[in-house]
Amino acid sequence: MNRTDKTTAIEELKETFSNNQFFYFADSSAMTVEEINKLRRLCFEKGVQMKVIKNTLAKKALESFPSEQGYEGLYEALKGPTTIMYAEQASTPAKVIAEYRDKGERPILKAAYIDKDVFFGDDQLDTLKSLKSKEDLIGEVILLLESPMKSLLGSLNSGGSTISGLLKALEERSES
Repeated sequence: MNRTDKTTAIEELKETFSNNQFFYFADSSAMTVEEINKLRRLCFEKGVQMKVIKNTLAKKALESFPSEQGYEGLYEALKGPTTIMYAEQASTPAKVIAEYRDKGERPILKAAYIDKDVFFGDDQLDTLKSLKSKEDLIGEVILLLESPMKSLLGSLNSGGSTISGLLKALEERSES
């Protein structure tokens, strides 16, 4: 790989890191070509982008960002063969890894960067799978806000019929 190719690769990685709030580093070494192709197919079906990266180029790309991004914590994960995975939802790559791992031992999660938080190690996979998307969280908040209002409106509606029934009963009593 000549200097121009390296510069181009670093720029592509910079763009990938800046356009994604979350991405995963995984170890897919020791997987056969057939297994890698199956993993790529599963990633494609689930909307996950996957590519093998060179650690030194990834580190140079990450170093170009300000320290507020919190990328420094990822440097120790950039050892050995590394595959980067990213998608629109934070939990999707973790779900893909877990689904694929039902059939084998790899890929192994090295690290995940989720909105300035770094998760290390394969033991974090269950935690990452359970992350909810922004849309899911907004939906839950709306349901929580909506529930008391429904109860209040239900009580007011039933109270209105109770009061009108009571008034009718009193009116009938006074007429007799």
